[in-house]
Amino acid sequence: MRLRLTEFRPRTGPHTHRVVQPRTPLRHTSLRDPEDYGLLMGDHDGLNRLAGLFSFAAYSRHTIVHVNLRDGVPPDEGQGEFFDLVLAHPEAGLRPTQWPQLRRGLGRGTPLTVRTDEARTDRDAQAWLDRPYAREQLRHTTHACTYFLIGGRDVFATAATTFAYAAGWGPRQKRVVRGHSAFVTALKGELAPDRGISRDPEVVICFKPYPPYAHFRRPGR
Repeated sequence: MRLRLTEFRPRTGPHTHRVVQPRTPLRHTSLRDPEDYGLLMGDHDGLNRLAGLFSFAAYSRHTIVHVNLRDGVPPDEGQGEFFDLVLAHPEAGLRPTQWPQLRRGLGRGTPLTVRTDEARTDRDAQAWLDRPYAREQLRHTTHACTYFLIGGRDVFATAATTFAYAAGWGPRQKRVVRGHSAFVTALKGELAPDRGISRDPEVVICFKPYPPYAHFRRPGR
């Protein structure tokens, strides 16, 4: 997949960070209350680009991927506060409490186009799935209306394939032709347990076409 991004090089103290954002927003994709049971709802474009962004994050150890999901078109389903999304490896040196300052310093970025390798992503995702024990999970936290996912290559690759699955199968769900959202899959095993809650954390991934719904057709119709 080809991703059109904007690259920034903000500084915090003596450190320079590399931050990338989608060049055009994911207008019909949103994330609500992800702290313990989140709801991510998106159209085909949004879910497909999230798959690409997670894949890019998997192989970019020193890059912070920021996806602005708060300024899109609010869906007419769901409840709760909207959150942005940030993906990073531990090597990127990002502390969530630093993020508001870092984001304010983004300034003017430069265009960047990258390509993801779906075959490599699938291989690394399968390697993660083949390790049912002692495998890395995504550390997660929320701060300043932003959901942070911190992890390594294989678990980010697995999340990428989860979003690719949602983008491919979401439009095939029955109720979406009438504009309703449909549950497709979830990020669950990829997320590290949180001792502060009694249940395993989960982000449900739903497909929802954008209006006007009369223009939407399920694949094969």
